[in-house]
Amino acid sequence: MQPSLFADPTPRVYSISAITTYIKRKLEVDLTLQNLWLEGETSNWRQAPSGHVYFTLKDPDASIRCVMWRSSLPRLSYLPAGDGEAVLAHGHISVYEPSGQYQFYVDDLEPVGLGALHVQFEQLKARLTQEGLFDEARKRTPPPFPRRIGLVTSPAGAALRDVLNVLRRRYPLVEVILSPTQVQGEDAPPQIVRALQALSTVGDVDVIILARGGGSLEDLWAFNDERVARAVATSPIPVVCGVGHETDFTMADFAADLRAPTPSAAAELVTPDRDELARRLRLFGAQLRAAVGESIARRQRLLAGEMRALRRLSPQTWIEQRRQRVDDLSRGAQATIAHRLALKRERLSGLGLRLTTLNPNATLARGYAIVSHSDGGQVVSRVAQVSPGDLLSVQVSDGVFRTAVQDKGESATNNQTGGNRP
Repeated sequence: MQPSLFADPTPRVYSISAITTYIKRKLEVDLTLQNLWLEGETSNWRQAPSGHVYFTLKDPDASIRCVMWRSSLPRLSYLPAGDGEAVLAHGHISVYEPSGQYQFYVDDLEPVGLGALHVQFEQLKARLTQEGLFDEARKRTPPPFPRRIGLVTSPAGAALRDVLNVLRRRYPLVEVILSPTQVQGEDAPPQIVRALQALSTVGDVDVIILARGGGSLEDLWAFNDERVARAVATSPIPVVCGVGHETDFTMADFAADLRAPTPSAAAELVTPDRDELARRLRLFGAQLRAAVGESIARRQRLLAGEMRALRRLSPQTWIEQRRQRVDDLSRGAQATIAHRLALKRERLSGLGLRLTTLNPNATLARGYAIVSHSDGGQVVSRVAQVSPGDLLSVQVSDGVFRTAVQDKGESATNNQTGGNRP
């Protein structure tokens, strides 16, 4: 903690800058002087080449020098035209050390009547914020595809037409239930509360749009009413607030589950865009077709593989292989049999030729004869086997006849001749 400049009881001499700095620090730690609204009349209004504005605020009994930095000007919704205007100024008190003067550093300006409403607005906002009425944790998300929308607005206002036009363009399937109310004037706050409560008794309302077109702070003041803020916050149905223009904020905005800058924007926030839905459906359809096609192709490949495996393992394949083996063996057997038959035929033909060659009948056909004894059948092959008077049987190619031996010679020629004579 910084010690006080005058902690030492012994009188001392201080510099002007030291005492000015001390006074400045004293002012800057005073919470009242650092968040202050002052009401007065402007005078000596002057904007320097630097862009800063210098003026004086005064009332019948006193005045105070004021400074407003150039950086604060773009945020102002109101700027006095010059001297003599009654204003409500917000800022803090400090000391301008070079001149040793205290002055009011202004960051906001409002006309006196509007300024009083602004103060009331800030006080109510602070109190409801402290109660937790505006906590983000208690806010709900509207359903993405509402079937029934409750609309709290004036039946004669432009906000109704704007909301209906947006809903008709974006999501014509939705059903809209109008809960009519005044949206301006002293009677508006209780009517807005009753309109909100009436929708909660209808049933099947998915979301409520609280809407009003733009206007001045006084025109929108019904939506800054504490009763309206509490009705919005305690609504059993999610509430989307679209009141005023983008720069307008009301208590209903802070209390609502969702704030939209305009009534049309509120209608857009609570509904999907049918064109976007159609595009997404086309995309999902293409993705689904591709996925199904790939799934079918993958299963077809698996099925083909299983069928190949089944064919390899199937008894039919084994049977067909055995049948092929039988066919091969049959063809082999037929070839072997044919070959063996051919060999047998060749051998038989050879034997036939040999038999033909050795056939006695063939010899007899060439003029030979078979001579045998008639009484014993002994074949006569030599002269010595016969004697004169022996009866012989002579077989020639066409039959047998008998003869008798008359005589026999010793030479081979005689034997041959004698053997063939009857």
